[in-house]
Amino acid sequence: MKPVAIFRHSATEGPGYFAIYLDAKGVPWREIKIDQGEPVPSDPRGFSGLALMGGPMSVNDDLAWIPGMLELIRAAVSMQVPVLGHCLGGQLMARAMGSVVTRNAVKEIGWGRVAVTANNDAKNWFGNLREFEAFHWHGETFSIPPDAQNIASSEYCANQAFSLGRHLAMQYHVEMTPQLIRAWCDDWHKEVISLSARTKSVQSPEEILRDLDARTQRLNGVARSLYERWLSGLQPA
Repeated sequence: MKPVAIFRHSATEGPGYFAIYLDAKGVPWREIKIDQGEPVPSDPRGFSGLALMGGPMSVNDDLAWIPGMLELIRAAVSMQVPVLGHCLGGQLMARAMGSVVTRNAVKEIGWGRVAVTANNDAKNWFGNLREFEAFHWHGETFSIPPDAQNIASSEYCANQAFSLGRHLAMQYHVEMTPQLIRAWCDDWHKEVISLSARTKSVQSPEEILRDLDARTQRLNGVARSLYERWLSGLQPA
């Protein structure tokens, strides 16, 4: 099987549990470190699928790598090479597929319930799951591209995920590990403390880290189901 390409846009926002899952399934993968200047491939056909991780930047920023990434996503969608987006990755997918990314009404940081939309596309991805606790860390949101379906929402963000065939874009994070969450809380400690004092949509570091192992284990259970469904569409060698 050709490898899954995993695009890292920030040194602290790597593949996390997604890489653990791929290794457990024996699926080869290659990490492309955009944050270290690695070029965006021009052709998706060298990979069985594309996975886009998060990052602190906006898809609307004037960054040299973004146009090439958008073109790669469009090519992958047209060639039916599965694309999977986490947070910024989901926003890149949305922008490439014809929708817009704008500032969300509030920043959403921490643990929060996500409701699964009642439609056939959502059932294809989530099965009988109706809601789950996800991890959030974003200030922007995507609109739903033409022909795609909204499949999840939360109290603070109406568009938490969309799907189009074998392609899945998520605003929330299912790839988190305890190590990643602790690192983010350390990196953004002052901002999170300040925001959590002013808005209910941002949790304090103490709340984020409460019952961390149990929460991430439950989150990884949701991730396994979504990743399994996504892997079923991978391109063969």
